Amino acid sequence: MSAVDLRSDTVTQPTAAMKQAMVDAPLGDDVLGDDPTVQRLEAVMAERTGKEGALFMPSGTMTNLVAIRIHTQPGDELLLHEWAHPFNYEAGGAAAFAGVQIRPLTGPKGQLEPDTVRAAIHPPDHHFAPARLLAVEDTANRGGGSVYPLERLDAVGAVAHEMGLATHLDGARVFNAVVASGIPLARRAKAYDTISCCFSKGLGAPVGSVLCGPCDLLHVGHRMRKLLGGTMRQSGMLAAAALYALEHNVARLAEDHRRTRDLEAGLTAMGYEVTEPETNMVYIDVPDGAKAQDDLETLGVRCFAADATTLRLVVHLHVTDEDVQTTLNAFQKLAAQT
Repeated sequence: MSAVDLRSDTVTQPTAAMKQAMVDAPLGDDVLGDDPTVQRLEAVMAERTGKEGALFMPSGTMTNLVAIRIHTQPGDELLLHEWAHPFNYEAGGAAAFAGVQIRPLTGPKGQLEPDTVRAAIHPPDHHFAPARLLAVEDTANRGGGSVYPLERLDAVGAVAHEMGLATHLDGARVFNAVVASGIPLARRAKAYDTISCCFSKGLGAPVGSVLCGPCDLLHVGHRMRKLLGGTMRQSGMLAAAALYALEHNVARLAEDHRRTRDLEAGLTAMGYEVTEPETNMVYIDVPDGAKAQDDLETLGVRCFAADATTLRLVVHLHVTDEDVQTTLNAFQKLAAQT
């Protein structure tokens, strides 16, 4: 029996129908600007996000990095949550490529508060790195997959703009936020100058993200993508997978959220301390994260230790109700071993 893989929602494989869409996609050379499927994806995403344009890239790390670079100059300061992806999981790219100083802030469930942002911005003084960009992550991964309340999302962006900062929304899992909140993507992104959206997480595409925003900034971003080696040729095959995902795999995220709640309920009933899930992630307190990760793998469940005493389980389109029960059975056995 194959293991239940809850390491991430990036472990999904393209379905047969998605692969067929990739095979059937009309192609061109996107470096030369004439791949029709890429053009279609970019137009669709510009409309969905309510932005002027969109730029297709290989990864969310690249869309975030390009966004940081087009909004800042070396020596500027970037404000974000201390758990944010660019600060923790993007290999120091903001420092190496954009030359910015990151100022990590705190907030509940991986989210920023307007007053925290306001208080973090220095007065004009040449002793200080000038704050130029605020980046917000929705959903907040390390916050348990938490969804920003719209009022807070708007208020944080408004404070940044009031203080003269640009705003970027890291929407790696923003479609989970859309489905959980019922608020359309364009509305959630309204207070943000740029937004990155990923297709290889909850939506099940094999690769790809887009950066959406004003066309003048994306023109600069196009050069940054080239400089990073992110231009692709017949990338319409990848764009076709993303288009298929947008059409077929957004609404069904509600199933992932329901199964995540089922996992949480079962684990809580066993006595585990579990962060109440808002989307497709469960964070569980354990005495030894690394040991629990190894023990669960021997019991047929794969997951990651988020830190020394926490496990993260991520539900995705390949996880069934039977897999949820298998996972609960494994945790029951794990509890009996401790």
